Order: sequence, then structure tokens, then C-alpha cells
Amino acid sequence: MKISVCIPMYNESRVIAKSAQELSDYMEAHFEDYEVIFCSDGSSDGCDEIVREMKLPNVNVIAYQPNQGKGYAVRTALLAATGDVCMFTDADLAYGTEVISRVYKTFEENPDADMVIGSRNLHKDGYEGYTFLRKLMSKVYIKVLCIAGGFKLSDSQCGCKAFTKDAVQRIFPRCEVNRFAFDFEAILWAIKMDMKIVEMPVKIINHGESKVNVIKDTLRMLKDLRCMKKRIKNTKL
Repeated sequence: MKISVCIPMYNESRVIAKSAQELSDYMEAHFEDYEVIFCSDGSSDGCDEIVREMKLPNVNVIAYQPNQGKGYAVRTALLAATGDVCMFTDADLAYGTEVISRVYKTFEENPDADMVIGSRNLHKDGYEGYTFLRKLMSKVYIKVLCIAGGFKLSDSQCGCKAFTKDAVQRIFPRCEVNRFAFDFEAILWAIKMDMKIVEMPVKIINHGESKVNVIKDTLRMLKDLRCMKKRIKNTKL
């Protein structure tokens, strides 16, 4: 079973060489059949060239201009992936590299699963290292969006999700949201198509600076969520 690991990146030159090398070393040591796809979302700091010049095995780089948003980058990388299992995680490897093997194993243990979602709320140390305020804001943020979305997943916004190749090809050509609400759109399509979603406990290993403005992005996501729910509900499969 081949696994594809997709990394969206936007101006990540500060961390990307370290992340790319760490990820490559891990994949070489643990998987016989794999690929890694870095997708530069309109970056202006040369992070795509940094990865290209490293000439790492089974590593491909996609780059485009202008910046479109994380959702667009994830969608572009996943649709280009060739693995039987296709996952995405953050450029700073926030959840570490061992999570990749755990995703792979979760699909092996759940052969009928279409989608695996990482959840910080299912891991006893999922928010370890967070300040109290950041942890509280994250939990409230997720709770508000899940109530608005009408589903009961414990952590819809975790930046570690995986899909079967078939699920990618069924979900992502239908997706239109380019920014932070893209997670919800993928989940809503999966629910619409009666796909099996499995949650997997994860914890933050590397703490990067959050790019989420809680008030501004919550309001934007609620607006996007309202529109996508209506569009998906009215779509005939």
C-alpha cells in the first residue's frame, strides 16, 4: 500500500529544509512505497526552491502564483498524489513524523475507512505545551464551528487528515473553499457520500506560531460554512 504525504507551505523558508530532511529520513526508514509532495501556495521566499535543491528521494514540489489559501494547496497536492493512502500535515511537522505510521496503521486496522482525522481532544496530552488561553480559544473555536456545522467530530480543525485515493477523487474535485474552512467542506462531502470517518488521537509535537485570528477567522468560517452546507445539501450525487 503506497502512502502519499502532502505538505502545503506558504513562506516556510525558516523551517522547510529541516522539515523536508526529517520527513525524508523518516519515510526512507519506514516505508518502501511512498511519495512526498510539497505544495507552495504562492510563496515569495523561495521555500519551493529550497526543497527542490535538496534533491530528496521520492519528493516532488508543486508551486504556483498567486497565493490562494491553504485549502487550495492541500486540494492541489492531494489530487496530484498517487498513493493508496493520501494524507496532509503541516510544514513545521506539528504532529511529528511518527503520526504518519499511525495513520497508515489505522487504515490497515480499518479497511473500510475512507477518511482518518487526527484529534487533539482524544489524546490525553493533545494540547500539551499550549498556554491555557490558547488551549481554551482552540477548544471554543472548534466547538462553535462543529455546532454550526451540525456534526459531532471531536477536532475538525486538526491539521492532520488522511484519505483513501478513492475518497480523494470523490471529494476534492467538488471542493471550492480555498482557505481555513476547507476541512469542513471535505468532511461535509464525506458525510454526504456516507463515507466512514475514523478519528485518531494526536498530540502537538512542534509548536509553531498560529496563523489563525480567532475572531476574524471564526466569522469568516461561519460564513463559508453556511454557504457550503447549502450548496452541498442541494447537490445531487
